[in-house]
Amino acid sequence: MLKQIIVVRNDLKLGKGKLAAQAAHAAISAAEISKFKKQWLAEGQKKVVVKCESLNMLLEIYERTKRASIATSLIQDAGMTEIPPGTITCIGIGPDEEEKIDMITKNLKLL
Repeated sequence: MLKQIIVVRNDLKLGKGKLAAQAAHAAISAAEISKFKKQWLAEGQKKVVVKCESLNMLLEIYERTKRASIATSLIQDAGMTEIPPGTITCIGIGPDEEEKIDMITKNLKLL
C-alpha cells in the first residue's frame, strides 16, 4: 500500500488556513515527482499530516527521505501574509511504499 506524509512545522503556529494551504502545496508538489503517482491516485490517495517541532527537525527528515530515494518536496512560503518570505513551512513525502516512509516518520505525532 502507498501513502503520502505531510510534515508541518508546529513551531511556526500558522493559522488554520495558512497551514492548510502549505500542506496542500506539499501534497501536490511531492505527488507530482513521485514515480508512484498513478498507482497512489488509483488506490485512493492515502495521506497523513504530522508535525515536527523545529526547522532543524524538518530538515533532518527531509534529508533522510532524500537519502532513501523517496520523492520529497520542501515548501517555502512566499511571505505575503503571516510569515517572512522564504520561511520553510513543511515537506511532502511520497507517495511511496508505506513501510519505507514509516521507517522515517513513525515517531512523529499527528497534527
